[in-house]
Amino acid sequence: MGLPLLLGLLLLSRTGGLLVLSLDQPHTCITAETLCLAEPACSAAYQTLQNCSQSFPKSSFLPDQETRNRCLAAETFVRNSYFQECKCHRRTRKLEQLCLRIYWTVHFDDFHLEVSPYEDADNEDSSKTNYNKLSTRISAMDRTNPCLHATNVCHLNHKCMRLRSLYAQTCSTETTCDRRRCHRHLRHFFERISADFTKSLLFCPCQDEVCGERRWNTIVPECSFQSSSSSKPNCLVLLDSCLKDNICKSRLADFQEQCKPSGTSSDGCSPHNHAACLEAYMGMVGTPMTPNYASNSSTDVTLWCSCKDSGNQKEDCEQVLSSFASNRCLRSAIQSQMILNQRNMEVQEQLQFTPSLNFQGDATSTDGTVFTSEMRWEAEKSKMQPEVLMQDGRSFPNSVYSGAHLSSLTLTSTLLLLLLGPP
Repeated sequence: MGLPLLLGLLLLSRTGGLLVLSLDQPHTCITAETLCLAEPACSAAYQTLQNCSQSFPKSSFLPDQETRNRCLAAETFVRNSYFQECKCHRRTRKLEQLCLRIYWTVHFDDFHLEVSPYEDADNEDSSKTNYNKLSTRISAMDRTNPCLHATNVCHLNHKCMRLRSLYAQTCSTETTCDRRRCHRHLRHFFERISADFTKSLLFCPCQDEVCGERRWNTIVPECSFQSSSSSKPNCLVLLDSCLKDNICKSRLADFQEQCKPSGTSSDGCSPHNHAACLEAYMGMVGTPMTPNYASNSSTDVTLWCSCKDSGNQKEDCEQVLSSFASNRCLRSAIQSQMILNQRNMEVQEQLQFTPSLNFQGDATSTDGTVFTSEMRWEAEKSKMQPEVLMQDGRSFPNSVYSGAHLSSLTLTSTLLLLLLGPP
């Protein structure tokens, strides 16, 4: 019986109930686990694999060869069953954690994180219209600061404003920094808000340090990025903390796959997919390996760590740091997004605006209150096709100039009558 048909049947779940799997349901690792547990041979091998994945990473010694061979045999059997190429949905909240737990159970022996556990990112073009419409409502006053502009656009969207204010308040240095809680709210923001909003906030093109400082402070780095200690932690410490967390480990694997540098590509990416690289990069925000800009005046990104006192692991440490700080593909993707954002700003500046007394405050900004406006939709005069009015078989342009032309003829006729009339 083929897998598509099995997916349409009623299968026994782990709790003994019935679970309906539709024919068009994607083959996620959650689906694969349900199918496997319904078959005795696969279920036995999977349970063996669960014991292996739970024991080996936590043990301080290598297992004996017999135990290791048993685990590898179970892993081979399970991978060649329903779990072949199973993936997880991106940013699916609770289901993401469940799916990733299953994925790393099946791939417990993968230490190099070379393959992403996530499905390909969806195309988010349909979300752009909403951002662009909101963007045209912002006054030209804040367009000299693209990061402030992006913030104000976010605040015109209720969901974006609510989740941004929530993480900004949680990560605020005015209270004691709870880094784990700060990271959780940051992840929620980048998971639940459209990429058009998040990319504009994180990759706004700046020409001065005032704008650059706002961009650097997007993720409230005093809590989410920097450590409270006077010295930076070793990068291998960050990596170890990341590998103990399934979400961080998964997003790191996704980042390494999507932003893998290529020496044969003109833009440094293989394949040429800037959007996937930026998606993977933003997925790292809110994890123990949260990246950020190196400074207010730089577009280079880095991790808050160093390789000082790494001993014989210095090369491994530098490889972790350089995957962000010296990643040609990531740098190219960020610059391309900034150029795109700048072009969008320039196009919007060509539109005409009528100011109104609408005030839009920025709860997390120190730049003060900014003006917003309602846009008056007018076509460019060079592209307008003037309407034509028909009167007495003659046509006249329907414009302000036609009235002025008729008035001049009337005035000229009156003067001629006055001059030629009887004395």
